[in-house]
Amino acid sequence: MTQISVSKQRPTEEPARRAREPARRAREPARSVRATGRRTPGWVMSLPVPLLLAARYLKSSRRDAYVSFLSLLAGGGIALGVAALVLVLSGLAGLQAFLRSDVLARTPHVEVELPAGEDAAAVRDALLEALAAETRAPKVEAARVLIRGRGWMLVGGSSVDVEVIGYTGTLPALFSQTEQEVGESLDSGIFVSEHLAHRWALELGSRVDLVSPRPTLTPMGPQPRLIAQRVAGTFQRGQTEQYEERVAVPLDVAKRLFGARLQRIELHSTGLEEALDLAAVVKGHLPEGSRIATWQDLNRGLFFALKLEKRLMFVSVFLIVPVAAMALITVLALLVSSKRHEIDMLHAMGARPKDLRRAFSTLGMTLAGSGLVVGGTLGVVGAFLLDHFKLISPPGDVYFLDHVPFVVQASDLLAIAGATLIFTMASTAYAARRAAAAGPLEALSSV
Repeated sequence: MTQISVSKQRPTEEPARRAREPARRAREPARSVRATGRRTPGWVMSLPVPLLLAARYLKSSRRDAYVSFLSLLAGGGIALGVAALVLVLSGLAGLQAFLRSDVLARTPHVEVELPAGEDAAAVRDALLEALAAETRAPKVEAARVLIRGRGWMLVGGSSVDVEVIGYTGTLPALFSQTEQEVGESLDSGIFVSEHLAHRWALELGSRVDLVSPRPTLTPMGPQPRLIAQRVAGTFQRGQTEQYEERVAVPLDVAKRLFGARLQRIELHSTGLEEALDLAAVVKGHLPEGSRIATWQDLNRGLFFALKLEKRLMFVSVFLIVPVAAMALITVLALLVSSKRHEIDMLHAMGARPKDLRRAFSTLGMTLAGSGLVVGGTLGVVGAFLLDHFKLISPPGDVYFLDHVPFVVQASDLLAIAGATLIFTMASTAYAARRAAAAGPLEALSSV
C-alpha cells in the first residue's frame, strides 16, 4: 500500500521540481562567483576548444598540485639549460672576439709571396699604378716590401729561436711600439720585444748577434751567417703571442741574412671585407708563380679551431635541454593519466582527436616557451652584468686577459631558441598523441 501511494505522489511533485529548477540554476552562478571571487570573461569562453582545454589544465587544483609542481620543474629545467647555454656561448664569443681582434691587428690584409728573382720594389710600384688606374679596385692604404725568415739571436752565451722580419720605413703591423721605445733611427738596429729585453737585460745600444741557417762559403768551409746589431728599440708583443719571439731589422740586413728569395709584399686595405675583393683584383697584376694569401688564409687554422670549439661547447651544454624535454614528456603523461576520465568524456561528447592533440601540444609548448623566455632573459641579463662589472677575473700569470668578456650574439640566441623548440615540440607531440589515442567506443565504455 505504501508503495502505491508513493508512486501516485511522484507525478504531482515533478511539475513543482521543474518549476524550481530555473531558480536553482540562477543561484548556482552567483554561488560560484562568490566562491571564486570573479566571473569568467566572455572573451575567454569564445576561445577555440584546444586553447580552453590547455588553459583549464594549466590551472592547479589541490588534487593536481603534484603534477603542477612537476610542470614547474620541467619548465625550470628548460630555463636553466637555456640560461647556461646563453652564458657559455656569450663568454666564448667574447673570448674569441678578443682573440680575433688581437690576431688580425698583427696580420696583413693581403700577403703576396713573389717568385725567386723578382724585384719586389718594382713589382710593388707597378701593382700600385695598375690599381690606381682601375676605378672599381678597392683602395690600398699601405704597401710594403718585407723579408721573412727564421734564425737565432745570440746574447752572451744564450740563444733563442726568432722570426726575423726585414722591413723598410715604419715597423710592420706585426709590431706595436710607442715613441718612447724607439731609438735614434728606424733605419738601423734591431727591434726586440719587451719580454725579451727584460729577460736578457737589453737596453738601447746593447749588442746582439743574428745567425741565419743559410751558410756562407769560406776558406774554412761553410759557415753560418752572423751579423751583429745594436738594439734600436722595443715593441709590445701581442697578448696571444706567449711562446713566439720575433725581431725586426732593416731590409738590407735581412737580405744579407737570407738573400732576396724570401721577399714579400704586404697590402693593407680599408677593411677586412675590402681586402678579400682586393686580393681578387691583385691576382691579375702579379708575375707568374706569385702566391696570394688573405687574412683568412693566414689564420685559417685558428678560425677553424674557434668554430669547432664553439660547436662542441654548444652541443655539450645543450644536453641539459633534452633532459628537461624528457621530463616534460613525463609531466604530460601524468596529466593525461590524471585527466583520463575527462578526456574520455570529451571523446564521447564528440571532441575530435586533433583538438585534443592541439590542446596538449599547446600546454606543452606553453611550458617550454615560458622556460625558453625566462632562461633567455636570465642568460642575457647575467652576461651583461658579468661583462659590465668584470666579475670573472682569471689569473693574470696564466691567461692574457684581466677579465672574461661576454658578448651576446643574435645568431647564438636564434640557434638556442630553434634547437630548444625542436626538442620540446617533439616531446609534446608524443604526449599529445597518447592523449588522443582513445576512440569514441573506448571512451563510451569507460564513462
